[in-house]
This record gives sequence, C-alpha cells and structure tokens, in this order.
Amino acid sequence: MPEDTIWFGSHITTIERTKNSQIKLELDDGTQILTKALIGCDGVRSMVAKWMGFSEPHYVGHCAYRGLGVYASGQPYEHKVQYIYGKGIRAGYVPLSSTKIYWFIIFNSHSPGPKITDPNLLKREALGLVQNWPKELVETIENTPAENFVRTPLVDRWLWPVVGPKSTLGGVALAGDAWHPMTPNLGQGACLALEDSILLARKLAKALDVGAPSQTENGQRVKVSSDYFEGSNISSQIEETLQGYATERWPRIFSLTIRANFVGALLQWDNELICSLRNNIIMPKVVQLDPLLEHTKYDCGLLNIN
Repeated sequence: MPEDTIWFGSHITTIERTKNSQIKLELDDGTQILTKALIGCDGVRSMVAKWMGFSEPHYVGHCAYRGLGVYASGQPYEHKVQYIYGKGIRAGYVPLSSTKIYWFIIFNSHSPGPKITDPNLLKREALGLVQNWPKELVETIENTPAENFVRTPLVDRWLWPVVGPKSTLGGVALAGDAWHPMTPNLGQGACLALEDSILLARKLAKALDVGAPSQTENGQRVKVSSDYFEGSNISSQIEETLQGYATERWPRIFSLTIRANFVGALLQWDNELICSLRNNIIMPKVVQLDPLLEHTKYDCGLLNIN
C-alpha cells in the first residue's frame, strides 16, 4: 500500500456531508479528510455508527473480567477450553501458548457499574468472585500481571429490519463491532468482523475493477488514472456495492447476535434447579448437537483480489 495509507492514533471528531456529496472527516489533531467512501470499523462506540443514526449498544445485564495468566517456566495445562458454571456466574480458561493462559469470568450485574482504572483493584475483585472455585482457575488469575486485567460490560445491538437505520448511507457503511456488537457467548464477534472485511474488500475490488477503464502495458495491468476516481459514476458504484455487502451480511449477523444473547441468558441463570438442568443436560448433551454448531462451519471464501 502507498505511504500514509494507514494512520495510527487517529480519532474522528466530526463527520459531515459536503455540497458535492463527499464525506468530510475531521480528526482530533485538526486534520481534514475528504472521501467518496467511508467504512466505519471504529468499534463498539463507533462515531461513524452514531452519525448514521444507530443507537448505542444495549447492556445485557452481565459484565466480564478477562486476563492473560503468565507462567514464565511453562504452564501445566492441556490445550483445551475449560468451563466452570455457577449461579449467575461462569468462568473459563484456555492455554494460548506454552507460557500464557487466557481466562474470563462473566457475572450478572444490574448495571455496568463505575469504570475501574486501578489494575490492582480489578485483580482483587476478579479473585473475589471465584475465591472458592477450582484452584487451576484461581492460580491462573493470580499469575496474571495487574496490567493484564480488563473489565467490560457486555453489550449488543440487534439490527432489526425496517425499523432500524439503513445499513449504508451514501457511500458510508460499517463493519465489525461498529455495526454489530454482540456478546461473546458464541465466540463469533471477531470472526464476523473478519468475514465482513473479506467480503467487503472482495466486493469493492471487483466493483472498482469492473468499472475502471482497462489499461495494460506489455501485457501487465497498470495503475488507472486518478481522473476515473473523481467521476460521479464511481460514487454510485461504491454505494451499490456497499448495499450489496450489507444485504448479504445481515441475515448471518442478525441471527448470531440474537443467538449469542439467548445463550448468554441461558448460561447466566441463577436459579439452583435450572442451573442443575443446565449443567447436567443442556450443556453436556444438547449444546454439542451438530445443528447448534452449524454457524462454525461458515465459509466466507478467499480474498482473491489480485
């Protein structure tokens, strides 16, 4: 990619539509950018999504602690995910390498609570939630450096058809958490974001390639003149492509967001009888049935934009 294609540490402060239908962005350092297309990949609290009219993500009633336990001399556990369920709380851990273990705790909370910035307090609170739980989990949390602790409220956004804002708006679209934040209960949030990026890149590359005048030199393709990208026709091609992307992605995104929410509600039950049913029947026998894991077999295809 050309130099200056990627800018790090850039935060959008304002977005507006110009008289000639371009999109003007202003960054917090005063930089202004004019563009014919804008893809908002700016996370759960997306400025682009807000500008497009999307609501703030909805808090689902659970918070999560996450961290990375460090075993400098080597961690002792086999490479598989371990889950532990309680009443209104659950946890799990999985080795990522020979020295690091990822762990999480998800617990019911009526409100997201205040933001905690003291890492030592985060560690104490996390340990307090599971102090009488299996020693392997407690040990992993104890072996987590204070700076590796994260506490987040879990949120999602259900993209209801018709009543919600349009998924594209004059050359503007969204991808990843900016568009479809979801709870982590299916492990699909980052997967969906990657799928978005592959499908969107493939569609945009094809649209620009088909629309651009063919230019070759000695049998090799050469760079298309920038004049082509200044024409009004390219704007309509981009908008049509973004609409096609959003239409194709919506069914999978919508269904998985709702399913993840329902699974979270199931796993966070705090009634003792229902928890027993969950632990002894639903989790070991029902959840593992192949139809319930069909979403993990999705293939978004290859990028193929040579």
